[in-house]
Amino acid sequence: MDIPLFARAREFGDKTAIIATEGIFTYQYLLHASNQVATYILDDVNDLQQQRVAFLIPPGFEYVATQWGVWRAGGIAVPLCVSHPLRELEYVIADSGATIIIAQENFETILRPVAQSKDIRFILTTEMFDARVDNLPVVSTDRPAMILYTSGTTSKPKGVVTTHQNIQAQIKSLVSAWEWTSEDQILHVLPLHHIHGIINVLSCALWAGARCEMLDLFDAQVVWTRIIESELSLFMAVPTIYTKLITTWEAAESDLQHVMSNACAKLRLMVSGSAALPIQVLEKWKSISSQMLLERYGMTEIGMALSNPLHEQRLPGYVGKPLPGAKVRLVDEQFNLVEPGTPGEIQVSGSSVFLMYWGKPEATQKAFRDSWFCTGDIAVVENGSYRILGRSSVDIIKTGGYKVSALEIESVLLIHVDIQECAVVGVADPEWGQRVCAALVLIEGASLTLLALRSWAKDILAVYKIPTRILILDQLPRNAMGKVTKPEVAQLFTCE
Repeated sequence: MDIPLFARAREFGDKTAIIATEGIFTYQYLLHASNQVATYILDDVNDLQQQRVAFLIPPGFEYVATQWGVWRAGGIAVPLCVSHPLRELEYVIADSGATIIIAQENFETILRPVAQSKDIRFILTTEMFDARVDNLPVVSTDRPAMILYTSGTTSKPKGVVTTHQNIQAQIKSLVSAWEWTSEDQILHVLPLHHIHGIINVLSCALWAGARCEMLDLFDAQVVWTRIIESELSLFMAVPTIYTKLITTWEAAESDLQHVMSNACAKLRLMVSGSAALPIQVLEKWKSISSQMLLERYGMTEIGMALSNPLHEQRLPGYVGKPLPGAKVRLVDEQFNLVEPGTPGEIQVSGSSVFLMYWGKPEATQKAFRDSWFCTGDIAVVENGSYRILGRSSVDIIKTGGYKVSALEIESVLLIHVDIQECAVVGVADPEWGQRVCAALVLIEGASLTLLALRSWAKDILAVYKIPTRILILDQLPRNAMGKVTKPEVAQLFTCE
């Protein structure tokens, strides 16, 4: 019996599944190509029996066929990030215990030496698609399917193991909540080593029988062209992408701006996630596109757990309510349930929650309270909707006996006319416990002193929330998903 994702693909047959630089591919051809990949990887073995297969392939048809091929061969997929340096690629390969590495030709010089040094089987994508098609193993849905590595914003990246059943639950929840259909078409612009790109976009599209158009590299001008020229119904991105699209729109001639705005207005849904969406960006995008971006909340470990509604009112700065199948609660430091209006840690339970951290049983055990996964994120429920205050270890700053939210302070600083981007962190201090510090990216030609900022902020923020130190940067340090890496920001202040 097939994994449901593949069984559904058979129903869509000659319908277009993937549009990419390599061409246009149907569901039927995707199944055929993934069978070729699986057969080649198996190499006359009946079942990979959960061997880890690491692969470095740009977004496109070869990526999808390889991912499906690994799953159909009984392996665990370990997608690698095309923008990561060699050291990070080696870490993931070694930590996951990969026994096979697959690479697109452009990455051969990087990964073949790694494979040779570790005596790992190395395969080029060009070798797999001429393989015969053979019978494949029966893979149960309770088997581990994928290892995705956390962004490492608070510690060394951990391998998050999800089963086929977990993935199926994550997909079905979003397909139901966001009403995916086989008539949908989405433009894929996200990295494919991360849950946002793999589950929310690619897998949901293929589950629904929709059409997924994939760009191998994000380019704001190209994205605008595709929004104008394609029959898109959905678009999902991170806040930094929306910021770049806004910048491109602002640089366009007024006639073209009108065309761009009208093209956006035709989409039925535009989503933002993976990082906090500044309200200023949300409002600017709405004025440009007539689209109220849908914010949601999720993690590598849980898929998506919270979402603003598809049809009802969406509240700026909020991430909505629990998605279908997700159980969510807020607890205090003693794990007692908190009342609405009181901040607490988000805990999640349900079939979408991951199986374990790869090779880290103690970290896995520590991450759960009974059957509830402890996210480490702090939120509050207001007007029936969740508002994220930040990560307990990064975004909750303890200063002078107060607990303050870095995200709240950031949202205020972004109101300042001279501030383009900012990141607020707590830096250890013997007197205050932590000092509130802000790294700022200013608009071109602007200047700002700490004294001027504090004078401006005193009418908006409580005095203990106002930054006591600032740094002016050309750009904020970010990971591959565009999320600001707060430990790197904090390090900048300690190195001053």
